[in-house]
Amino acid sequence: MKRIQLLSPRLANQIAAGEVVERPSSVIKELLENSLDAGADRVELDVEDGGIKLMRVRDNGSGIGKDDLPLALSRHATSKIHVLDDLEAVATLGFRGEALASISSVARLALTSNDGDTSAGWQVVAEGRDMETELSPAPHPRGTTVEVRDLFFNTPARRKFLRTEKTEYNHLEDVVKRLALSRFDVTFSLRHNGRAIHNWRAGATQLEQERRVAQVCGPAFMENAVHIDIERSGLRLWGWVALPTFSRSQADLQHFYVNGRSIRDKLVSHAVRQAYQDVLYHGRHPAFVLYLEVEPSTVDVNVHPTKHEVRFRDNRTVHGFIYSSLHRALADVRPEDRLEPGDPTLAQSAPASGAGAGEFQGQEAMRFQPSRPTVSGSSGWGGAPASGAGPDRGAIRDQMGHYAELHRPGPGAALAERPSSAPMPEDDAQGIPPLGYAIAQLKGIYILAENAQGLVVVDMHAAHERITYERMKTAFAGGRVQSQPLLVPESIAVSQKEADCAEEHLDTFTALGFELQRAGPETLLIRQLPVVLNRAPVAQLVRDVLADLIEYGTSDRIQQHINEILSTMACHGSVRANRRLTLEEMNALLRDMEATERSGQCNHGRPTWFLQSLDELDKLFMRGQ
Repeated sequence: MKRIQLLSPRLANQIAAGEVVERPSSVIKELLENSLDAGADRVELDVEDGGIKLMRVRDNGSGIGKDDLPLALSRHATSKIHVLDDLEAVATLGFRGEALASISSVARLALTSNDGDTSAGWQVVAEGRDMETELSPAPHPRGTTVEVRDLFFNTPARRKFLRTEKTEYNHLEDVVKRLALSRFDVTFSLRHNGRAIHNWRAGATQLEQERRVAQVCGPAFMENAVHIDIERSGLRLWGWVALPTFSRSQADLQHFYVNGRSIRDKLVSHAVRQAYQDVLYHGRHPAFVLYLEVEPSTVDVNVHPTKHEVRFRDNRTVHGFIYSSLHRALADVRPEDRLEPGDPTLAQSAPASGAGAGEFQGQEAMRFQPSRPTVSGSSGWGGAPASGAGPDRGAIRDQMGHYAELHRPGPGAALAERPSSAPMPEDDAQGIPPLGYAIAQLKGIYILAENAQGLVVVDMHAAHERITYERMKTAFAGGRVQSQPLLVPESIAVSQKEADCAEEHLDTFTALGFELQRAGPETLLIRQLPVVLNRAPVAQLVRDVLADLIEYGTSDRIQQHINEILSTMACHGSVRANRRLTLEEMNALLRDMEATERSGQCNHGRPTWFLQSLDELDKLFMRGQ
């Protein structure tokens, strides 16, 4: 075996670069984080050939002094931490002091900066050979410019693993987008091969922030997103979560930030999946842009060289807070929250006769809640409608009775045309329910309804399935869980760690109807279980719950299994296709949908209704063109 010897500084930096610099996007991430830590409010990026040939980042931050420039390219040199206490409460994006040294060891790097103390700036250059730096004066305004050329020019083994220009640029653009979403107060611009690609202006208001989110994530995301802002127990979660109907085939539209740092964390992913589990279609992924603010001392960001992972001091509290906040936000979305405010010209533009006439003829503009509600505080909506904005639920039900009397069909007239001259009841003219009033049933499957904006189509089985399911869950949660003792207790073999965990969380199992007893160092006895789980694979379920409790400090597997059974029961107990409903029954279903949580999706994640506005219908028939 060869003798032990010290590595040369160049080789040590190249080894460190293997952890920090994987591809051009890794370089951009480190350089942008330095710019943001320097207090810049404007960052300009120029790249060529996907960043392989050139990456230039220019900012107007605090800059670096002449004496500190050579030191900036040394390993473990940083201005962001000085003592151990600083590391325990890191408030900056970068702090290791390795990035510039690692980058300069595998590329040609030029660092030009001016800290504002002098009229001219200074430049330091390193080209990855012997790690010696050259310092020279260079004109530069206050701020810093870092220019990286010919990435991996001196490490051909690494360079051959780079992909095509388009692939590398896509990775680089994703990094810029993530950082642009983390700092709405900073202007970002990106040019590729001399062509302007993005220019995101700084914004402070929610509207300006939503404009940037729409630019980065697409306008469709914002059109289907709910804004939340919830603070509790020293934790704050805010941002935007997409409705379950706006799901993705890949987890490519998920942005989560902890104290402004973009992360990918198993604990966070698990909490989000739990929040969406009741409303998301199988195999689909939710979309969100969320920001978690916690005390810096309660989170460890020094877990991974790329700083993509964090470790929370209290996993269970953070997990529970994220889950409960998102779960409540999605549950509170009602049909009126997904509708645009009424168009004042809608009634006047409607035709006075023919198929377009009806009970909405000549009515005043309706006032609904905003299409993108805001969840704030620990519970409830921050954007509740003002008094007089619409009738309450009881008034709507009374009005529905009057409406049904006017449009009661005769035998075999489920698809009969409604009287176009029937007057709108006086109370109804003050406010149309969000899902409107039923006018017909189509093929025994869909309910056709008319609201203030146009035509509403409802899948009656999917809608009734969700209503029945939510009622069963409420009844199950409100009453005591019915359990049955086992004549012969079931013994399951577990590890000692799992057995200890079961003893620690006995109250959790008891609340869900289980009675567990430890019969040995690695043996548990199931003496009692919920009635609804009498045919479930209970032993495996208990093992899965214990695995969750060990990993996350919490588990919902038992409740999830119970919900699956209730969902199946609700599906079989819901109204079936080809069943003819009267107008009263259809209207009652619409009113129940408006009052039911998560009524926009059935138990399997499919949408229950959609709106075809009058404008969209006009376009189909080329009216006004």
